Amino acid sequence: MRASDLFVKCLEQEKIHYIFGVPGEENADLMLSLEGSDVQFVLCRHEQGAAFMAEAYGRLTGNPAGCLGTLGPGATNLITGVADANMDRAPMLVITGQGATTRQHKESHQVMDVVEMYAPVTKWSHAIVHPDNIPEVIRKAVRVSRTEKPGATHIELAEDIARREAATRPMAVRRFRRPGPDDKVADRAFELLRNASNPIILAGNGTIRKRASKQLRKLCDKTGIGVVSTFMAKGCVDLDADYCLYTIGLSSRDHATCAVEAADVIVTLGYDMVEYPPRLWNPHGDECIIHIDFLPAEIDANYNPDVELVGDLAHTLWMLNERFDAHGVPEYDLRAQTLARQNMRQDIVAYKRDEAEGAIKPQKVIYDLRQALGPSDILLSGVGAHKMWVARHYQCHEPNTCLIP
Repeated sequence: MRASDLFVKCLEQEKIHYIFGVPGEENADLMLSLEGSDVQFVLCRHEQGAAFMAEAYGRLTGNPAGCLGTLGPGATNLITGVADANMDRAPMLVITGQGATTRQHKESHQVMDVVEMYAPVTKWSHAIVHPDNIPEVIRKAVRVSRTEKPGATHIELAEDIARREAATRPMAVRRFRRPGPDDKVADRAFELLRNASNPIILAGNGTIRKRASKQLRKLCDKTGIGVVSTFMAKGCVDLDADYCLYTIGLSSRDHATCAVEAADVIVTLGYDMVEYPPRLWNPHGDECIIHIDFLPAEIDANYNPDVELVGDLAHTLWMLNERFDAHGVPEYDLRAQTLARQNMRQDIVAYKRDEAEGAIKPQKVIYDLRQALGPSDILLSGVGAHKMWVARHYQCHEPNTCLIP
């Protein structure tokens, strides 16, 4: 079997449905192999746009899409979108062409060390050096991309490798189930919550992955504990829920931040320091923190959790729900959270009837957008001043309906 054909069959085996990109001469064999396959190629005007399209697909579905470019400038044009996907924890498979291996050892037109260039902005970057390695390389790239925390992986396929014959076949794909935390650790976390008077949940972007939002809503329906979300966790709870405290991450004295400061136990759920550094909400490093995430806590002087529940988020929340069902819900004093929600809600609806002449207030634009869009419609924000208005004033009913870089 031709190596490029094997490459595509491995993509099909991994359920990679789309590749976005701009092909070049060094991708020619791979492009021919894509014809008639189950992988749909989407031609883009620029490689950077292809990377951002693949990133959005990965964030919305939880499964990686491919983005493709040729050697040299094609690879460099992809890199901004690839770096963004990796920092935003979006699964992505980057595929770049390369000149023939017979000229890579010397100065040659557009030949550069793309694998090394991609290493800092991906979870894994590798060149295929033999056709028979293709199944293993693709299996690893896709698995690493999907594994928490998800991100971008990169494969380089040289033009002469793509034309050679391969003696191997695609590997079988076997899924694995992420374990939950130890029962004793879950008991410790539950005791902290049961003895707290004003606990709060800080939800990060991990909350909108792997079905965690459903279990989070059950927990909050049961306990009434309020949820503040980072920009990327919007929609993890419904904006109309009494326990929705909207978005944190703007002014250090915003309503949501004040609610966090008043809490005696902070549950960080799928929280990522990339989104909102702990020094902004735990400046003295003395807050009581329950860390719930797929991975142990990152080391930070302002983030030293009392308990770490490491494992699948949905399963961990289910474990806490089971404990509240068995032992009951204490009487929490959530007045500070109620006040924060009321004040934030007033800020959002204040521009409902704004009929001022002249320049339109950004808050009014965001309010009208929310009224015009349905619960499952998706708003995408770029970066700039408008990102701040979207982050604070645009709230969501469902996860992954507001994408903010």
